[in-house]
Amino acid sequence: MTKNDSLPVAAYTDPQFFALEQRHIFSQTWAFAGFIEELKAEGDFLTVQAGLNNIVVILGADSQLLAFHNRCRHRGTQLVNGKGNTRGKLVCPYHDWTYNSQGELKSLPKQKQEFAGLDKACYNLTPANVGIWRGMIWVHPDINAVALAQWFAPISPHLGPHDVESLVEAKGEIVVEEINANWKIVVENYIDHYHLAQLHSGTLNMYNHKKAEFGFEGPHFRFWEPLSDEYQRNLAKNSPMPLVYEASDENQGSWVPMLFPGIGLAESESTWSVFQIVPLAVDKTRVIIRTKVANKSSYEFIKQSTISAGFWSKKVKAKNSNEDSSHPLGSADFMQEDIYVCEQLQLTMQSPQFEIGPSALHGEEPIRQHQKLVWDWVGECYIDK
Repeated sequence: MTKNDSLPVAAYTDPQFFALEQRHIFSQTWAFAGFIEELKAEGDFLTVQAGLNNIVVILGADSQLLAFHNRCRHRGTQLVNGKGNTRGKLVCPYHDWTYNSQGELKSLPKQKQEFAGLDKACYNLTPANVGIWRGMIWVHPDINAVALAQWFAPISPHLGPHDVESLVEAKGEIVVEEINANWKIVVENYIDHYHLAQLHSGTLNMYNHKKAEFGFEGPHFRFWEPLSDEYQRNLAKNSPMPLVYEASDENQGSWVPMLFPGIGLAESESTWSVFQIVPLAVDKTRVIIRTKVANKSSYEFIKQSTISAGFWSKKVKAKNSNEDSSHPLGSADFMQEDIYVCEQLQLTMQSPQFEIGPSALHGEEPIRQHQKLVWDWVGECYIDK
């Protein structure tokens, strides 16, 4: 760490630091893979990149989840991609080595005499760890990893009362953004309380930022803030969509944790979202947002949108009214506002004159804590490289 207890600029610009993060953080922690309802029939599968490892999750017999490293044991070729159904087997496209849905090597191509005497059992697929938490499928490259429930135990008491499995994914609402910034900049922006009342003064003013409660629980960041008095006063009418949880007036608000290393949850009064941060390069990050809503009819959503329109037309404003709506700061879209400042920060880090100014004592404390957390995972390796 630098003398002001922040990560060095190289942590955001050096490909070698990025490579260490991929190996020592993203390849050694639990990764979000999808929702449990995505795997319905025996043999259904999905794949996910967990750091340097591609993992395939398969719904086996008796609705049991199985996970394997998605690579043939012959030359390492990836077996399957995306989602689908194994139909009882996974076939390597390179040399046709074939595995069953339990990961067992079952057959070689016709030229099997090339491997006479081969003990197939020695070349079954390498198992990975898989589990379910809050209606989500999670994977870990190490079959002997810390248990999923134990990994999330510190943050679990600080999450919303939402019954995630009773909600449904909003159709056509998966948002994918590629941001020209290091993944840590995206995380730091997500957990930065200091900027909420400034950058998002016109887009997130339905929450009372002054009364936000936040901090770290183990490696995970917790965050909750109440609704503004004006919004909550007539929430049933003002909410843009049907409400998704029942709570007392004192407990209504938004839970926005960041699960280490890069999975945010946005648990609000009308939606529940996963904010998945995927590092692509030292200066490029993909963000995937998947949102769940109340299991209501289209009519109920149209009705709620109509009765709340008056409230939102007066509340949502652009950060800079002088900018055209095509500009992030003129868009009245808090996501575009965040992307803009993240990319600007990454750009300025290239300047020889770049430096970090004083850090807000309270509002930016989570950033300092997250930077120390990252350094604890990879700093020593970086020094010794």
